[in-house]
Amino acid sequence: MAIIITDECINCGACEPECPNTAIYEGADDWRWKDGTRLSGKIVLPDGTEVDADAAQTPISDDIYYIVPGKCTECKGFHEEPQCAAVCPVDCCVPDDNHVEDEETLLNRQAFLHNE
Repeated sequence: MAIIITDECINCGACEPECPNTAIYEGADDWRWKDGTRLSGKIVLPDGTEVDADAAQTPISDDIYYIVPGKCTECKGFHEEPQCAAVCPVDCCVPDDNHVEDEETLLNRQAFLHNE
């Protein structure tokens, strides 16, 4: 499953540089599929949706740091545990019950994002 940042977030930013997929953004910041990945131009996402990897996407939160579920791999393929949760000083990076995924799905996403 993806990780979510709860409302307890103190906006310290410790999690953002730890994400190997650049799936974490500061509140109100636009995000892009290309950020921290090898994606560029027109791409087809694993769910069949066609998007422009270079286009700015609407922020998921305006107030606190947030994680883009479609870019989160729980650090599978990079680390033994989600690095955002490991460094969060207030334990607000937790599993997202709305985005439950198995390890194979997460590893496939990692390969998709990084063209491996």
